[in-house]
Amino acid sequence: MASVEEFVDKPVAEATVRGFLHRPDASNGDGIILTHGAGANCKTLLLTTLADAFCEAGLTVLRCDLPFRQLRPHGPPPRGSAERDQAGLRAAVSSIRSIVKGRIFLGGHSYGGRQASMLAASEPGLVDRLLLLSFPLHPPKRPEQLRSGHFPTLQTPAFFVSGTRDGFGTQEEMETALKLIPVTTKLILVAGAGHELMTAKNKQEVSWQVVRGFLEFAGSQVEGLSAMAEAPR
Repeated sequence: MASVEEFVDKPVAEATVRGFLHRPDASNGDGIILTHGAGANCKTLLLTTLADAFCEAGLTVLRCDLPFRQLRPHGPPPRGSAERDQAGLRAAVSSIRSIVKGRIFLGGHSYGGRQASMLAASEPGLVDRLLLLSFPLHPPKRPEQLRSGHFPTLQTPAFFVSGTRDGFGTQEEMETALKLIPVTTKLILVAGAGHELMTAKNKQEVSWQVVRGFLEFAGSQVEGLSAMAEAPR
């Protein structure tokens, strides 16, 4: 039976990794890190549901709080937090690499995904694939303030998931931005979803879309997922 346990590690002096470790019953050897957006923590419906689904599919999952969230339980990251939060993700990669022997994937929702992509752009080869959920391409109603400056230097294949009602980037804007990335990317859309991406009503369908889609993107065998087997494509 899969297990979930609180997880604390300090693989490097600069950052402590705090969160929850999901261990599958039958591991495929790969691991994925999932982290949260600016206004949340690693206990959100999106992260807990996806962690359970990835674990069912055979991955070891570490869902973790970014350093800014470890420092205070509420509120957005303070100005200048990005470097520290990227260091926290780098430490999380070190932690999970000591647990699994296969590939390492890095994923995040909104701000967490942005920091994951920036870290991967600055350190090619750190992880094998990126899972970017509701990537915040620009602030709502400010499409001129693009956050894609690092895309041309990104060398890690990236799988993007966006809601069709996400104010942080339309389908057309996302598709245009992804053309800047010189490696393989894929964008899937969740019909009717906003920036939160997942609700109690659509969680089964979104889980199925994200986990199956990402594993196919990563070239993994899609096993398990029994709870989502009847979800529509």
